[in-house]
Amino acid sequence: MSSNNDNSSRFSATRRKLLMGMAALPAVPLLAQTGLLTTPAHAQAPATADVNTTGLAVTDDEVTVGILHSVTGTMAISETGSVQAEKLAIDQINAAGGVLGRKIKYIQEDGASDWPTFAEKAKKLLVQDKVAAIFGCWTSASRKAVLPVVEQYNGMLYYPTFYEGLEQSKNVIYTGQEATQQILAGLDWVQETKGGKTFYLIGSDYIWPRTSMKIARKHIEGHLKDSKVVGEEYFPLGHTQFNSVINKIKLKKPDVIYAAVVGGSNVAFYKQLKAAGIDLSKQTLLTISVTEDEIDGIGGENIAGAYSCMKYFQSLDNPNNKEFVAAFKKMWGEKTVIGDVTQAAYLGPWLWKMTVEKAGSFDIDKIAEASPGIEFTKAPEGYVKIHKNHHLWSKTRVGQAQVDGQFKVVFETPDLIEPNPFPEGYQ
Repeated sequence: MSSNNDNSSRFSATRRKLLMGMAALPAVPLLAQTGLLTTPAHAQAPATADVNTTGLAVTDDEVTVGILHSVTGTMAISETGSVQAEKLAIDQINAAGGVLGRKIKYIQEDGASDWPTFAEKAKKLLVQDKVAAIFGCWTSASRKAVLPVVEQYNGMLYYPTFYEGLEQSKNVIYTGQEATQQILAGLDWVQETKGGKTFYLIGSDYIWPRTSMKIARKHIEGHLKDSKVVGEEYFPLGHTQFNSVINKIKLKKPDVIYAAVVGGSNVAFYKQLKAAGIDLSKQTLLTISVTEDEIDGIGGENIAGAYSCMKYFQSLDNPNNKEFVAAFKKMWGEKTVIGDVTQAAYLGPWLWKMTVEKAGSFDIDKIAEASPGIEFTKAPEGYVKIHKNHHLWSKTRVGQAQVDGQFKVVFETPDLIEPNPFPEGYQ
């Protein structure tokens, strides 16, 4: 466990250059500029007995939350940014007066890219530490391990990763996109713009890629005209030898490589694609798992030309995002990058703060009831709102990877897409 005094040596070596210390933000001026300064620091805090009736870690001047991500193991390359974003949001909220007049204290635990460890740490945070919320998980496997824990002990998890859908819980707020907001919209785009008819599916071997590819196959074969899947392969987390499947891809010559490889395996996969002579400026590749965080390890030169379907890219040109990127780099260093899940993780503490203040309580049941309709107009992605199914209304975007490690946005839905975690015909 680590407290607010971070030891950056615990973080992944792949991302160590990102962790430039925990220098506190001069947050009040920044928040005033962005409109996030909503609660004066001197505001009268309501009595603890009135806002905490279930024994959570809430005092007259502090509320404790949990941060639960992998900062070691194969998933650290992807999850480190989530930790950074959640800490930035907490710093900003504290600088703006906290939540119901209380400053946020966090307890951080390492899921260590191991799903039983996630469940164990979640139980520790809820039962021993009595945290008022958990911001955490990345993979669906880690979320599935944590879900029965937060439901049994009535905790609230803010989960930031795009995922396969087919889930809804009173005890989870899903701040990433579900399948209809990413998989279906992205496949429609790639056929309409690239003429994709044949698809080769490749993913890591656990619930999210397998379920996502099941949904993708149903959409390709049932909804995309004259289209078919010509190959489908899965590899263990941490796998680094992709030459065999790359040879199969070269033989099949698919119009589209559709990829859901996660974590550190991406580094090997994209380097080996390039070494095998596959030019991603000519061979269409659409990924639903690579953000700027992963490219930081892959190297822009190894993935330039590929497309990624997300709801957020660091290059988004809007005032909210410019303020967010500036604050993130001020806290974590100019060389840091910000990916889709990192931004979605940043939303978690802010949505929780607004929901607590709407409910006038830290009690989980009251927060669950108050969550639908919560709007965050200062979200870096532009604007989000919590649906009654505890997912977010969000836009879908496609970006093309550039040599500098950033994405050029080439497509954006004009409107927010309503979340539908149980799409008819895809279950």
